Amino acid sequence: MLALQALFEIDSVNHPAEEVVRRRLQTHPLPPPAAQLMQDLVYGVLKHREQLDALIARHAPEWPVDQLALVDRNILRMAIWELTAPDMDTPVRVVINEAVELAKLFGSDSTPRFVNGVLGAIVRTLGLDSERPTDKKRAAAKKQPQNT
Repeated sequence: MLALQALFEIDSVNHPAEEVVRRRLQTHPLPPPAAQLMQDLVYGVLKHREQLDALIARHAPEWPVDQLALVDRNILRMAIWELTAPDMDTPVRVVINEAVELAKLFGSDSTPRFVNGVLGAIVRTLGLDSERPTDKKRAAAKKQPQNT
C-alpha cells in the first residue's frame, strides 16, 4: 500500500522519489524486509516505467496508458514489475491478488476487474503459471540437484 501511495504521489505531482519514499517510511515505519520491498517496488517501477507502460499498452490497447486513472496505472505498473523483476520472488497468484485488493481499496468500481484482466493477459503472454512462483524460483528449483 505504501509503494502504491508513493508511486501515486510521484506520478501525480512529480515529487522526488527519494523524498517521497523517506517520508512514507518515516510516517509508517515498516520492518526492514517490508521497507526494502516497498523501496524495490517504487524504484523498480520508476526505472522501468517505459517498459511497464508498453506492456500495459499492449494488453489494454483500448486504454491509452497516459489516460488511465493514476491509481489504475500505478497498480498495474507495480504488479507487472513484481511479476517480471528478476529479483522478485512473490508467487504470481499472490501478486495478482494483492493488486486486485489494492484496486478494490483505491480504485473505482471497475478497477479490480480491469486490473485482473490486464494482469491475467500479461501472465498468459509471458508464460507465467499463476499456481507457481515467478521465474526466479523456478530457475532456482531447476538448479537443485536431482536424486535419481
